[in-house]
Amino acid sequence: MRIVMEALVAGERYSFDVSAPRRATNVSLNSDLLEQAKTLGINVSRACERGLAQQIAELRDRQWLEENREAIQSSNAYVEAHGLPLAKSRPY
Repeated sequence: MRIVMEALVAGERYSFDVSAPRRATNVSLNSDLLEQAKTLGINVSRACERGLAQQIAELRDRQWLEENREAIQSSNAYVEAHGLPLAKSRPY
């Protein structure tokens, strides 16, 4: 069963399959940050995983905006020229 975790970290949303197997990897980290994390009892693997998920979400957001740039510009131009659709139906 695939379980997708969605969470907010510093206002950013990210998701990933928490049931995916974990894989050992080598990562080089700033030694001062690593020592501070150990002192504070931070799970470095989880923190790296969270940071990587956040970076992936940010890149995907930027890619989506770029891929949809023309449609967004077109929609904005329509609203500038004609106003918001159904604006007359708003109760305020």
